[in-house]
Amino acid sequence: MNVFQIHPHDNVAVAVDAVAKGSVVTAGGKTFTVCQDIPAGHKVALQPIAKGEDVIKYGFPIGTAKADIPVGAWVHTQNVQSKLGDLLHYTYEPEKADRSPWKSEKKYEFQGYKRSDGSAGIRNEVWIIPTVGCVNNIARAIETAAQAYKTENIDGIYAYSHPHGCSQLGDDQVHTQKILSGLIHN
Repeated sequence: MNVFQIHPHDNVAVAVDAVAKGSVVTAGGKTFTVCQDIPAGHKVALQPIAKGEDVIKYGFPIGTAKADIPVGAWVHTQNVQSKLGDLLHYTYEPEKADRSPWKSEKKYEFQGYKRSDGSAGIRNEVWIIPTVGCVNNIARAIETAAQAYKTENIDGIYAYSHPHGCSQLGDDQVHTQKILSGLIHN
């Protein structure tokens, strides 16, 4: 399997391995020829995507086509733009986000320890932190499936949802990745 369609409504698939131009691949029940080299982990168009149409991945729009994208083309920053449009400034407003899937009145405690540098640490937990919010459901599914591997030496396996990353490009995306990576300490 060289390419994989994540959600049945996606109009792109992900190259599991690098795919060379001219390769014939199958994804989402469609067989087609790749018209450009596709790096591993990048997207390839499963169907024609017209300029201005949504690029759909994980069942959600992740951007808008900047130009017509033919079947088999590499879908990346050269032909996709953020759905943030012409906004020059982006303000994080979590109170406007739909939190219904994970809203709770329950109070949580943090049971950790203080490191010598003053930062907080935890022990023996597995954290699943998606780099983009549009895969929160997938992260939760991994969390659920991973519970079967929990042992007495693992305090917990948790997915951490957030509303960021989808449709972010450039510096905006880099800032989100830095913030998320800051959650992880050795």
